Amino acid sequence: MTTAMTCTRLTIFTVAGVLIQIIGLSIFVFGFFPVKPTLSGVSGRESYRNPFCDSAPTSNESEIHPEKLRLLYQELSGISSKYDRLILMVIDGLPAEFVLGKDGQPPWKAWKESMPYTQSLLANGDAIGYHAKAAPPTVTMPRLKAMVSGAIGGFLDVAFNFNTQALLDDNLLGQFFRIGWKMVMLGDETWLKLFPGLFMRHDGVSSFFVKDTVQVDRNVSRHLPDEFNSHDWNLLILHYLGLDHVGHTGGRNSPLMASKLKEMDDVVRTMHLRAMVDRRHDQGQTLLIVVSDHGMTENGNHGGSSYEETDSLMLFIGLSSNSSDYAAATNNVAFQVDLAPTLALLFGVPIPKNNVGVLVPGTLSSLRDYEQLKALELNSWQLLRLMQAQIPSSSFVGFSCNCFLDGTCEGLGSDISECSGDREKQLICLFRNADVLHGIWKSKKLTESSSAMEDFSRALDAYNVFLKTASEWLASKTTEKPVFLLGLGVSAMLLSCFVCVTLFLSLLKEVYHEPKDRVYSLTCLLNLEEVFILVVLLISVISMGSSSMVEEEHYIWHFMVSTFYLLLLLKTAKSFNLSTGLNILRDHKIGSIFLLLISGRLLRGWRQGGVNWTYLPDISKWLEQVGSGYVKWIQLISNFLVIGLGLFTLFRTGSKRKSVCILAFGFSTCGFLILLHAWRYQDDMFADYGATVTAKLIYMFLSLSAIGAALVLPWSMLNKDKSFLAEAGDCLYLIGSAYILCWCLLQLLLQQPINSGAILLLLIQILAISSLSSKDLQVKEWIEIAALYYMGMAGHFALGNSNTLATIDVAGAFIGISSHSTILSGILMFMITYASPLLFLLSLVMYIGAKLRNQSHSHGDTNLGQALKLTLGFPCLVPLCISSILLTAYTAVLLLMRNHLFVWSVFSPKYLYVCATTLCTYIGVCIVAVTVTYTFSVTTFLRSNATTRQRLVDS
Repeated sequence: MTTAMTCTRLTIFTVAGVLIQIIGLSIFVFGFFPVKPTLSGVSGRESYRNPFCDSAPTSNESEIHPEKLRLLYQELSGISSKYDRLILMVIDGLPAEFVLGKDGQPPWKAWKESMPYTQSLLANGDAIGYHAKAAPPTVTMPRLKAMVSGAIGGFLDVAFNFNTQALLDDNLLGQFFRIGWKMVMLGDETWLKLFPGLFMRHDGVSSFFVKDTVQVDRNVSRHLPDEFNSHDWNLLILHYLGLDHVGHTGGRNSPLMASKLKEMDDVVRTMHLRAMVDRRHDQGQTLLIVVSDHGMTENGNHGGSSYEETDSLMLFIGLSSNSSDYAAATNNVAFQVDLAPTLALLFGVPIPKNNVGVLVPGTLSSLRDYEQLKALELNSWQLLRLMQAQIPSSSFVGFSCNCFLDGTCEGLGSDISECSGDREKQLICLFRNADVLHGIWKSKKLTESSSAMEDFSRALDAYNVFLKTASEWLASKTTEKPVFLLGLGVSAMLLSCFVCVTLFLSLLKEVYHEPKDRVYSLTCLLNLEEVFILVVLLISVISMGSSSMVEEEHYIWHFMVSTFYLLLLLKTAKSFNLSTGLNILRDHKIGSIFLLLISGRLLRGWRQGGVNWTYLPDISKWLEQVGSGYVKWIQLISNFLVIGLGLFTLFRTGSKRKSVCILAFGFSTCGFLILLHAWRYQDDMFADYGATVTAKLIYMFLSLSAIGAALVLPWSMLNKDKSFLAEAGDCLYLIGSAYILCWCLLQLLLQQPINSGAILLLLIQILAISSLSSKDLQVKEWIEIAALYYMGMAGHFALGNSNTLATIDVAGAFIGISSHSTILSGILMFMITYASPLLFLLSLVMYIGAKLRNQSHSHGDTNLGQALKLTLGFPCLVPLCISSILLTAYTAVLLLMRNHLFVWSVFSPKYLYVCATTLCTYIGVCIVAVTVTYTFSVTTFLRSNATTRQRLVDS
C-alpha cells in the first residue's frame, strides 16, 4: 500500500465518519424532539356536546352563513356574550413585573411612575392583571401560537421562530374568521406569516431589526386614529416591538426603558378612552387585553426558562372586577395558554381543538351562576377530548351519553368519591365528581333549594380542580418517542465516534512509535499533560449528567484551561538550565506562559456566565457601571491594539512582498472602518443608512482580504533558498494570521462593545500559544491542538455565552443588513455565538505554519500525500474526536434524562448548543483542511514547474 493511498484512505474514512455522524444526529433530533400531539380539524358544533355522545350527522359548517353560525354557536353554548369587539395589544418582551410587581411587592418606582394610567386602572378595579407563565422556549412565534391556540408547541419551535410558517392548527383567529369577524393587524409581521389572508387591513413591521426602538412602534400607533374612527372591525391586533428592542440593546435598566413604558401607557390610555369609554352607549362593548409574549433577563435577552423570561403579562381592561384592592388585581397567576379558552368562551366561539389551557379565574365573574358552570363544563369537555386521544378507551368504561344526560352511569355511583390510583384514573374520577356536583346543583336550582349556593361553590371548585390537573397533565404529555429511530441515531453516532477515535489512535501510533529507540508502552504515551487532556474530556462527559453542571459549565473550562497553563509553566521550569543564565529570558517561553495565565484570568472574570450566578460582579458589569464612556474608550483601544498585533503578525515572517503589503493595507482599511462605525454609528439609532453601508463595506473588505490571502499568497510566496516545508510553513503562517485578524475584526464589529476587550485577550492568547509552539515546548502536537480546542470553549463562555438560549446576541445579527434575511441574520448570529471556538480553530492554520517552519530543518522534501497526512492528521482528527465524544456522550445523557424535570429547560437547550458546536467544528476543520491542501498543492506545482516558478519570481 502506497503512502498516497494511505492518505486517501485516511481522508475517506474521516469524511465517512463525519457523514455517519450527521445522519445519526439528524435521525436522533427528529426522533427525540417531538411535535405535540394534535387532533385534526377544527372545533365546531360538536364541541358543545358531551364527548361521550355520538355526533349527529350535520351539514358542513362552512356552508352556513357566518352570521348564522355565530348565532348558532351562541345558542349552543348557553353563555351570553356582552362583548362585540376585541383589542389585543401585544407589548413584546414586557415582563409582568414591570406592571404588577413581584412576590406581592409593587413594581419599582421608576417602572410604576412610567405607567400611571395603567396603574390607575388597576387601583380602581377597572383592570385585572395576571402573571401569565410562558412555556419555554420564550421567543415570539411559539408564544403567539400558544396564546391563540392554547397549545404548547414543540421545543424546536425556537428554530422556526426565524422562518415562520402559516399556523394550520385550530386557533382563535380562524374561529373568529368563520363567524364573519373583520380583523386588522398592526405591528410584528409574524402575525401575517402565521395567519395569511385573514386580515382585511394590516401593516406589518419586521421584528428583527432590534436597533430600531422608535420607528417600529410609530408605524403601529400612526394608524390608531383612523382605526378608532372605523366601525368595520371586530378584532384589532397591535403588536409593539420597541420595548423588546430596547431590552436587546440596553437590558432591563436601559435609559430608554422608562420612556418606552410611558409610550405604551399612553397607547393604553388612548385605547381605553377612545375605544371603550366613548363607546359605552353602543349595544356591545369592547374588551381590551394587554399581553406580552415573554419577559426578559437583566441583559434584555430571552429564550430560556428563567422566571424573568417566562413572567409575561396578561391584563384585562373592561372586565368588571369585584374588588378595587390593588393587591387582588395584581397577584393573580395564570398560564399563557389560558388566554385561548377564555377568549373563546367570552366571545362565543368553540375552544380550539388542541387547547390545553383553562379559563382564567376571575374573568367570568360577571356571568350568571349557570353560565359560569356551563363555561367550565365546555372547557372540561374540550380537555376530555384531548385526554381520550391519549388514554386507552378501556379507562372510560361506564361512561356513556346517557350517563350524563340522566345521571345514571353504569357501574358508577352517583356519590362523590375519593380519587386515587394512577394519574389517568384520577383525572377521570375528578371529571366525574365535577359532573355529578354540577348535576346536583342543577336539580337543587330548579327546586330553589337553600343549599344551592353551597352546591354551586362545590361544583365550581370541582371543575377548577379537574381543569388544573388535566391541563398540567396534558401540558407535560408528549408523544411516545420512536425507539427504533432513537436507537438508530445513537448507534450511528457511536459508530462515527469509533471511526474517528480509531483513526486518531492509528495516526498516534504511526507518528510517535519509535521501535529502535524505545518500547511503545503506556508509560511512553501518557505523561502528565496527556493524562490531563484525557481527564478534562472525562470530567466534561461526567458533568453532562448534572443539570447544575450544565448550567454552570463555564467553571469547568476556565479551571481546566488555567490548570493546563500551570502545567506548561511547570514543564518549562523543569527544563531550565541555570548555567545558561540570561538565555532563559531570551527564550520568551516564561513570558508567553505568564501572558496566557494573565489573559486567561482576565477572561475568566470578564463575564459572570452560567445561569444561577449572573448577578455576581464581574469586569464587564464594573465597566458598565463606571460609565459608557469608559466602555467606548476600551472598545477603541482594543480596536487599535488588534489592528497593531494583527499587522505585526503578518510581517513577522520578514516578508515584504507586494501581496503581503496589499493584504496589510486591506486589513488596516477594515480596522479604521470599524473604528468609524464604533465612533459614529454604534449609539446613533437614526444613522441606519450610514451604518449599514459602512458595515457592508467592512464585510466586503474582510471577505476579499481573507479569500485573497488564501488564494493568492501560495502563488507569491516563492523562495528558492527554502525547503518545501519551510516555504509552505511561511505561506500558511501568513494565511493563518490573515484568518485570525479577519475574524477578530469581524467580531469587533458584531460583538457588544463590552466584549471588545475580551476579543483582544483571545487574540493575545492565540499569539502566545503560537509563540510557544514555535519554541519546541516538548509537548506533543495533539495535546497542543486539544488545548486550543479547550481554550476556544473557555473563550466561548468568557464572551457571555451560556447553555441557555437567552444569552444569544440577537442585536448584532442584523448589523449591515438593510432588509430582513433569515439566512444572513442566522449566519451572523452563529458567528457571534461561536466567535471564540471558530477563532481557535482558524488559528490552527497559523499553528501548522509555525510547526512546519520549526521542523523544516529536520525534514527533507517529501511527496504531497505523506506531507498532507502528517500535517493535517492531528489538526483535523483531534477536534473531530473531541467533538464526536462530547456529542455522543451528551446524546446518551439526553436519552437517559428524557423524563427528567429539566429535560426541556436545561438539557434540551444544551443539546442544541452541543449540535451547534459540532457544526462549528466541522466548519473550522473544513477551512483548515482546504487551506492546507490548496497551499501544499500550489507549492508542489510551483516547485515542479521551474519555468512557471522562474517567471513568477521574475515578475
